[in-house]
Amino acid sequence: MATPSTLRYWLLSAAAIVLDQITKYAVLATFADYERLPVIPHFFDLTLVYNTGAAFSFLAAAGGWQKYFFVALAAVVCAWLVRAVKKGEFGAWGSWGAAMVVGGALGNVIDRFVHGKVVDFLLFYGETWSYPAFNVADSFICVGAVLMVIDGFKQKKHGRPSEKDAA
Repeated sequence: MATPSTLRYWLLSAAAIVLDQITKYAVLATFADYERLPVIPHFFDLTLVYNTGAAFSFLAAAGGWQKYFFVALAAVVCAWLVRAVKKGEFGAWGSWGAAMVVGGALGNVIDRFVHGKVVDFLLFYGETWSYPAFNVADSFICVGAVLMVIDGFKQKKHGRPSEKDAA
């Protein structure tokens, strides 16, 4: 159960899930599979693609078992992050970051249950390069991870011992 001191983090997680699912619903309702709409020509398109794997389509062609693996992995990571936030193991930046990772991970887990794969729709590219399509949940995960790394550096700089150092 959320305490008043952690409730704000779980509200951010919930907002990430809602924003992610609303944007995916809008794309699914508007686009045919693999359709592209140039927003900024030669740089950014909206599209509808699917990913059965993880980041950068890792294990996408693994045959189906990866869906359950990524759901289980997300559950374990989210449980660990929630526990760490509740125990105050992160500073403020890390707690906000953990909440973003939890919200993003759960947004993609919902896709795996509902669609059997993750819905991606943001595509950045150039003349000779292309970044793999991603979604709002992925954005929350990435920004959250960066905040957690920054928090780790801040904790170390201020001399706060980690659990490992305290043992």
